[in-house]
Amino acid sequence: MPKSQVYSLGALNLKVSPFLHKDGELIRALNVERDMIGAWKKRPGYVTYLGTPDNAQVNSLFSWRQNDGTTVYTYRYSGSVLYYSTQGTGAWTVCGNGTLTNGAYIGNGVLDNVMIIGDGTAATRHTTTGTNFTNTTSAPLAQHFAEYQGRIWAARGTGVSGTATDIIYSTVGTASDWTTDSSSVRIPRAGRVNSLFKSSDRLVAGKDSGLVYRWDGFNLVDLATDLAPTSAQSIGVVEDFRIYLNHKGGFGYGGGRPEILSNAIERQIYNDLGSAIAGTTFDNAPATIHRYDWLCSVGTITDDLTSETIPNAILKYDYQLDEWVNWRFNNRPTAFHSYRDLNGDDQLIFGDAGGQCYQLSGTATTDNTASIETVLEGVLTGGAPEVDKKTNFFYVFTNPGCEAKFQIAISDAFTKPKKNWIDLKQLSDGVMEARVPTNTRGKLLFWKVYEASRNARLHLYGFTWDWEAVGT
Repeated sequence: MPKSQVYSLGALNLKVSPFLHKDGELIRALNVERDMIGAWKKRPGYVTYLGTPDNAQVNSLFSWRQNDGTTVYTYRYSGSVLYYSTQGTGAWTVCGNGTLTNGAYIGNGVLDNVMIIGDGTAATRHTTTGTNFTNTTSAPLAQHFAEYQGRIWAARGTGVSGTATDIIYSTVGTASDWTTDSSSVRIPRAGRVNSLFKSSDRLVAGKDSGLVYRWDGFNLVDLATDLAPTSAQSIGVVEDFRIYLNHKGGFGYGGGRPEILSNAIERQIYNDLGSAIAGTTFDNAPATIHRYDWLCSVGTITDDLTSETIPNAILKYDYQLDEWVNWRFNNRPTAFHSYRDLNGDDQLIFGDAGGQCYQLSGTATTDNTASIETVLEGVLTGGAPEVDKKTNFFYVFTNPGCEAKFQIAISDAFTKPKKNWIDLKQLSDGVMEARVPTNTRGKLLFWKVYEASRNARLHLYGFTWDWEAVGT
């Protein structure tokens, strides 16, 4: 009798036909992260981060580590008010002169220990203290900022009326003077500038028409592409490599041309049923890089392969391993931020529509007391999808004490209504040996590990499938 040993569990792959999958590749991967290469574990949960100074949606989160090396401020913008927290532990406090445009997104930049902020409509402001802001009267009304060649560069963004086709720079060495030695560079052709960042010692400007331009201080280069970020809030950076969302997928930029990263999950970004990311979501989807993972909140999506719906979906890309899974938080993120606290620990925080912020915690097994649903699903053919098979045993290896279940569905069709899931056993012992009912046979075997507890986290190391061909 053949035995298929599946101890190299892959990642989410909706691009390659499941009939071409290697054993262990996944068609569903919800709320998991890598334990080690070849194995998965349930993601950590989160707890509340500080209080709720208002009940307005959190639209921006950012931080500023000052040059003294001992002061860190975290900031939230909700409603029309900017708040700060000292060291990320002090209570949210209203910033002096911190009222801007209601419901806007705030961009920021830092130069020579001065931070500048703006939403593109209200007056641009700067601070040296981190707690009180001064109107930068000579600066443009801008929403996107980047430090480049000893200046702050600004783009007006979507909040201002009329055209916004210039990127403007401050006087060299200062973020508060935009008159003495300030000028601008015109970004030509259709659309307004809606993103601005530095990469490979070049300034990169994206337009809402998709155009991308690169500036080196002397030459403006048209990258001849329409793959600019659709949402400036989606841009994350790791090792000087930018990752962001576009209508055509998740893209990376390292100094040359944008490159597609999201082939494996293309059906979740757009599909024939129109059930992937909603069009308006692309304009303001929030994201961040936490350690080596890009996390982007995209709302409710349904891919047209599995027909499974994910509310509050988060696209998670592992930069190190070049692989994708889905997360889903109980509270949909409206703003993301990752920062390093004074203890040297990387912290992931996010805000929601109700005005509460949360912090990912390696010790939390719930989403602020709500259970975390975890799903891993794949399909096995035994290398012969045309042959009926009788499954005899499964041997599944997990961490002792987990509360997951192992389920199978035997079918001749790759459609959701044809999957009649059968519970085999719980996986709490660490090694599960289960006999499959003798009256089950079919050409395809779908397997699923499912867990929705509030307690121990699942670690799945792999399994062995014992089967035999029938009627050959």
